[in-house]
Amino acid sequence: MTNTERVPVVLHATDAISRAGVAAALRSRPEVLLVDSLEARPDAVVLVVTDRTDTRTQQLLRGLQVRGNTKVVLIAGEMDDTDLLTAVETGVSAVVRRSEATPETLVRLVRAAAAGEGALPPDLLGRLLNRVSRLQRNVLRPNGMSLAGMSERETDVLRLVADGLDTREIAEQLCYSQRTVKSILHDITNRFQLRNRSHAVAFALREGLI
Repeated sequence: MTNTERVPVVLHATDAISRAGVAAALRSRPEVLLVDSLEARPDAVVLVVTDRTDTRTQQLLRGLQVRGNTKVVLIAGEMDDTDLLTAVETGVSAVVRRSEATPETLVRLVRAAAAGEGALPPDLLGRLLNRVSRLQRNVLRPNGMSLAGMSERETDVLRLVADGLDTREIAEQLCYSQRTVKSILHDITNRFQLRNRSHAVAFALREGLI
């Protein structure tokens, strides 16, 4: 296996001992290639090693997310539901507990992240799904929202935009004022940082919202 076939990995750790241990475990593996920085290899998988997702770790994860790094593997100690949600919200694609982070497991997760796949331990996945279900049931649904962050009336408006209707026609069909239709579309484009109506429709179609 050549260097070009090996998955480049950038390693971040909250302490020097953890960094040295993980680096030693991965350096001998032919499937991965440790690199110094994302500036040198922007396609690299980022491996973050920490005891807990504390403020420092959260800042690191959010910084990676802002820079568009979507291939992030988190090695952490025990995680509560808040830690897990934080990891998911900041774009972490795979999570493993430190006690389960064998070299084989790390290589498997690095390769999965490089391929755009996600991975969670079964019990953490179950907790995440339960938390999401409670969020949908207790918070979003009572407020007319979905997990996608759009209300039913917002998706109704976008469907009609996708059908080619203009503001007046949408207002007539939904019994809204034209001002309300414009306000709904303005809210959507601002919330998701979209450029215009066409971009909003493309976004909604890509995300399976309409």
